[in-house]
Amino acid sequence: MSTDDRAAMAELGIDPADFVAMDDGVDGASADGTAGLGGDETAGPPAPVLAVVGRPNVGKSTLVNRLIGRREAVVQDVPGVTRDRVAYDALWNGRQFTLVDTGGWEPDATGLQAAVAAQAEMAMQTADAVLLVVDASVGATTTDEAVARVLRRSDRPVLLAATKVDDDRLTADTAALWRLGLGQPYPVSGLHGRGSGDLLDAVLEALPETPRETFGVAAGGPRRVALVGKPNVGKSSLLNRVSGELRSVVHDVAGTTVDPVDSLVELDGEVWRFVDTAGLRKRVKTASGMEYYASLRTQAAIEAAEVVVVLIDAAEPIAEQDQRVITMVEEAGRALVLVFNKWDLVDEDRRLAMKRELERDLVRVRWAERVNISALTGRSVQKIAPALRTALESWDKRIPTGRLNGWLSEVIAATPPPVRGGKQPKVLFATQAQTRPPTFVLFTTGFLEAGYRRFLERRLREEFGFTGSPVRLSVRVREKRPRKR
Repeated sequence: MSTDDRAAMAELGIDPADFVAMDDGVDGASADGTAGLGGDETAGPPAPVLAVVGRPNVGKSTLVNRLIGRREAVVQDVPGVTRDRVAYDALWNGRQFTLVDTGGWEPDATGLQAAVAAQAEMAMQTADAVLLVVDASVGATTTDEAVARVLRRSDRPVLLAATKVDDDRLTADTAALWRLGLGQPYPVSGLHGRGSGDLLDAVLEALPETPRETFGVAAGGPRRVALVGKPNVGKSSLLNRVSGELRSVVHDVAGTTVDPVDSLVELDGEVWRFVDTAGLRKRVKTASGMEYYASLRTQAAIEAAEVVVVLIDAAEPIAEQDQRVITMVEEAGRALVLVFNKWDLVDEDRRLAMKRELERDLVRVRWAERVNISALTGRSVQKIAPALRTALESWDKRIPTGRLNGWLSEVIAATPPPVRGGKQPKVLFATQAQTRPPTFVLFTTGFLEAGYRRFLERRLREEFGFTGSPVRLSVRVREKRPRKR
């Protein structure tokens, strides 16, 4: 609570210490209505990029987790878990760099694996240095030799890592990898961390001080946008459309995306950080393996985002899973934009049915921005950026305390709170405790019914907007002081 708010309450004879917080599902505000709000992350200088490549199931993602010092990449003991180019921030000996994990590269792949291999090739072409990962327990295969031939022709520095060297018995076998023509092989164990320090020292020597390619990003850093929705709704197709390149692997098979794919995208003259996520399935708790960890990464991406784009298949009825995804975003307190994809498949009958579904299933998020698009044809994709800006502006909005209390007095005079227990509660004072999302604290003499709080929220939106952002109302009830004898 600001000093001005405390002074205004003192003039009214109100002591914030006399009020107790009611548990009404509002987080982030303390008992006296204050809330800590961290500052925005500032964008540092651009970091050089290291691409990690190799054939499937050699332990690239396990090694990536070891090099970045945290369990970010989804790992499972089956080939083909990683499919997209996934970037992670890494730090070693005071130097920052970006580490890009890729799917398994195979020269003669077809179908989905061909798209995965194309992503790995793109990573090799755009990185400042390349790390080829070879399974030391198997040795150099014909696929490893094919990758090495490609890398020898590139103008990027190339390092060779021999993984799964868990003890001294395999260290001598790594000498045979010199024949790949990529220089010294570094024996490492992604599982145990053996040799990872020496490899990181070599990585820093190979990487330039600044990357070859940089984005023009504002000083405060790009706004973070998460693309979420149920599987096969078109999240990766939308990312590819707005980025203008094949940034994510797209396939008819549901669940193609596993790791969150982070991309800087220039949209409507502004750079945004888009994160493509794995589709959230109906029963996350019963999921296992990579599906379970992919769902955890998606939840983390929502928490890390500022605004979330929830994609809904316009050609199909709104499903229960769509509503669950929206609930996750709302509970996380993030700005929200609803994007109805595959609009090119919607006919007149479907439009009428969708109108009924919106009134029935999405009535609680009437405040969310809605955009109808087709990621396949590019229809109305340019409308997403204005919707994102509107939602973020509402998410950051702050209402002056004087204006808020003046408005609230008029509303309560016209429609007072309902009587509870024979007494009518009075709202003594109101203040906006924080933004992101806008959170308001009402100091009262009694508890306010949930229906009346919803009424106040509706009137609040009618007066001040808040389009695209959730709004939270917290009630602080004055404690009864013991009578003096």
